[in-house]
Parts: sequence; C-alpha cells; structure tokens
Amino acid sequence: MRTPRSLSLLAALTLASLTHAAGALAQAAPDAQDYSPAERIIFMTEHLSAISPPQTLEYRFRKHGTLEDGFEDKVALKLSPTDAGTCCDAEADFLSADRSTTLPEVEGARANPVILYFLEHDVREMNRLTKGQANHFRKRIRMAIYNGAKVEERRAEYQGKSIPVRQVMISPYDDDPNRERFSQYADKDYVFWLSDAVPGGVFGIATHMKSPEAGAEPLMVEEMFLAGATPLELAAQGR
Repeated sequence: MRTPRSLSLLAALTLASLTHAAGALAQAAPDAQDYSPAERIIFMTEHLSAISPPQTLEYRFRKHGTLEDGFEDKVALKLSPTDAGTCCDAEADFLSADRSTTLPEVEGARANPVILYFLEHDVREMNRLTKGQANHFRKRIRMAIYNGAKVEERRAEYQGKSIPVRQVMISPYDDDPNRERFSQYADKDYVFWLSDAVPGGVFGIATHMKSPEAGAEPLMVEEMFLAGATPLELAAQGR
C-alpha cells in the first residue's frame, strides 16, 4: 500500500482545514508525480474554470434506504468573484431546515468545493451513526482515493444530451482494521461522477451502504446530482 507524501494536502477532508487545503490542492503543480488519477480528477481539476461569477449551482439531494426515513432536499453552491475578480469564492446552503449543515466558505476555489461539502456531510453522518471518530472516516476516505479508487469512463445524460463522465469509485472500509467496530455500516461505496460538459464539473456524487443480509435493499443511499442531470444507478455498480 502506498504511503502518501501528499497527505497534508488531502487533509482537505478535515473541516478545520477545508479552506486552506482546497486552495492548496487547486494550486498544486499539474505535473506532480505523487498523485493518483482519482486525486487529480476529484481534487486537482479546475472544475470552476469555465464559470463566470456570480453564479449559483443547484444540486438535488436524495436519501433513501431501510435504515432511516428518507427525504429529498437540495444543495445550492453560491459562487462569487474573488477580490481579484477571478472565480471563485464559494459558500453552500447544504440541505435545509433542521437538516442544514453549516460549512465554511472556501476562498479562491478552483476545484468544485461541493465535493468537500458532500464528504464532510457524509463524515458527520458516519460519526452520528457509529459514534466513531470523524477523523478516522476522513482518513479512510482520503486513503481510499489515494490508494484504492476505480476509475472508469462512462456516458450520462445532462439536459437531454448524452455526455462523457469520469466515474471514480471507492470502498473506504473494505480493509479498515477497525471495521468490526462498525461492521453494520462498513459495506459502503462512494461514487463520484465528474464531467467537463456540465457547469462546475460535478455531475453527481453518491454513497451506497449495503445491507448485511444478502439480496436485501440497501441500508442507506445518499445521492446528489446537478440540476438537469439524469441520476445514474449506484446500486448497479457491483464489486
């Protein structure tokens, strides 16, 4: 297993360093050797390069499964010019009412920070469900992106047109040495769909938590797709 020298940069998943690390990742040298293809796609691509601020990107969020009641909600990513007039400073309304998650503004973002916002929401949910340490889940996610991601080219539909998407899939807890402490929730996949053909570069993100019972409905699925995107089926992604 690789030991990432870039671990400090990938601390972008730690809420306290979200703003600093997101900027560092976006400005990292494109020819740096110690980054996996998944890291480059998720954290180092300038997803916002074609955005002309001010602009708001809207995403549809859906939770369903057998573990808890589901819901549908939305995420609004508000992009504004930096002090230098470039793109973008970013803040998000992540879900609404009592489900709303308070997250910091990201200044000078180049990669789309809605990825970090989604992952921070997920980490908080894992902490709530398992009572495990949030930093443990952050570490497993970033290590999986560095070491164990599966990258594929796919097609998807956006506003009625077929577009290319890059699919990145991780399973952070498959080889987690602490897996037994939260085994009920450990069979969990994360999928990122990125595309230059959509505003902000993020077509969608989803997590799929399998049931311990073979053939049963998933315990929990959380999925977020850009408005106008036709959701892809995460359940169909076998391992």
